[in-house]
Amino acid sequence: MLTRLDAVPRTKLASVPTPLIAVPSLAAHLDTGARIFVKADDRTGLGLGGNKVRKLEYELAPERLAGVTELVTAGGPHSNHCRVVAAAAAQLGLRCTLVINGEAEDPARGNAHLHRLLGARIVTVPERDDRDPAMEEEARRVGAAGGRALVVPVGASTPRGALGYVHAAAEMHRQLDSRTRVWIFVSTSSGGTLGGLILGCALLDWPVRLVGVSADEPAALTKDKAVGLALDAARLLGHEGLADSVRALSDSVVTTDAFVGEGYGAATPAGDEAARVFGARTGLILDPVYTAKAAAAMIAWLRRGRIPASDRVIFVHTGGHPALFR
Repeated sequence: MLTRLDAVPRTKLASVPTPLIAVPSLAAHLDTGARIFVKADDRTGLGLGGNKVRKLEYELAPERLAGVTELVTAGGPHSNHCRVVAAAAAQLGLRCTLVINGEAEDPARGNAHLHRLLGARIVTVPERDDRDPAMEEEARRVGAAGGRALVVPVGASTPRGALGYVHAAAEMHRQLDSRTRVWIFVSTSSGGTLGGLILGCALLDWPVRLVGVSADEPAALTKDKAVGLALDAARLLGHEGLADSVRALSDSVVTTDAFVGEGYGAATPAGDEAARVFGARTGLILDPVYTAKAAAAMIAWLRRGRIPASDRVIFVHTGGHPALFR
């Protein structure tokens, strides 16, 4: 089933498979009979880990790195994606330029500090819309100096990058081996992680209930992006009929923007509570931007009885804890 995926080249960067951790104390605290597990993708290793490492394995496949001297990407002042790209560049012996929209409140804290610690060159632009033109300008600069740049799209949320979460779905399928219904909660923004999970579950014929919890965008837009990436990634695999399976599974995918709060990066009371509950009941650290909001959604659904006691629940921990120190 996964033969076509295994044939797609990637550069080994992640420490995988990551563990699937049972958290019975969390289930007991929430007074639910459902068994809860955490897919610990905060432990993917490179540059403090997180979901971006899996995506970069495909974005930085060996044939794409041929002759490359510098990686160029973009994000916000505290971008997890930029942190991992900078770490990958350092490990691969490449230079790195990060195009950052806006100045960090304090560049000596959080991911802003890690970007610099990892040796990245920082270029700032005023707005998010300025990032793509600036990345192209940086690529031309590298070329004019005799080098070759590889531009990595924001979030590595591309059809190729989404393949990283096809692998993650396969890992969870093997690790859980459940004959009961399974729910998977995951934070989503640029769509690559959720899109990869959609494709992976479709490829495995695994009828899970996927719940994507938006960190910023409206729910409908978030789902459209993820499904689009899943379909495009299916074409990369060249699997006849897979697109139909993706569309069928997508009908059951739920996205919600009910936990965004005041906007991207803004902590919420529900997210803060979720972070405290996870810390005290699982020993796992959540961040206020992504994982705390996704955990808040899962907790709310369990408390409201939306998930039967006979079911299994997986929370995908996508990392991001440096945001606690910004």
